[in-house]
Amino acid sequence: MLKTDALLNQRMQRTLARGRVARTAPSGCPTLPLYLFDPAVLEGPLSHDEAQAVVAEPAYWSFCWASGQVLAQYLLDHPDTVAGRRVIDFGSGSGVVAIAAARAGASEVVACDIDADALAAVAANARLNDVAVTLCDDWHGRVGAFDVVTAADVLYDPENRPLLAEFRAAAPSVLLADSRVKDLGDDRYVLQTVGEGRTWPDLHEFEEFNRVRIYRAGPE
Repeated sequence: MLKTDALLNQRMQRTLARGRVARTAPSGCPTLPLYLFDPAVLEGPLSHDEAQAVVAEPAYWSFCWASGQVLAQYLLDHPDTVAGRRVIDFGSGSGVVAIAAARAGASEVVACDIDADALAAVAANARLNDVAVTLCDDWHGRVGAFDVVTAADVLYDPENRPLLAEFRAAAPSVLLADSRVKDLGDDRYVLQTVGEGRTWPDLHEFEEFNRVRIYRAGPE
């Protein structure tokens, strides 16, 4: 049977032939090891075909974005926000926030992502951290009631703004992290804290995208 990293490598190599993952610990949440893109494979610039493939079908799951790291560490530092509660993590990507919620004592964590490769990464990273996470590929097909919705870096597209209302309708409490939108336009989301983080591996994004705001909607 293929090892976990080999299985993830196969998925990544559909986009980037020389791509591979490596076990690493993001600087923003260093106690949560993850299988993420290994930048050591990029010994030279991407070819035109490689660049086109990456743009057409980016492996978002193979990076741990700044907002995910900051929200994950926030959950670890404030386990009372999720302990004993049923949590659904929207747009899970690598699974870092879902895994942090499980480590913080949530009764169940559902990781939701439309990307099958992302869900494979969530499963692998959950095993790496010795926690259980349930997988869901359809937000609208989620089953049962939830106490908390978590989401990080999902407002990059203005068309995603209606998600704010959807999250509030899905659970009594919402924890949202974002580094790109300074005004959510919804005063039911209250700023809790501002943290610093960098995408891991580092994509050298603008400094403003390294400032992550965490909001809560619903009761304390």
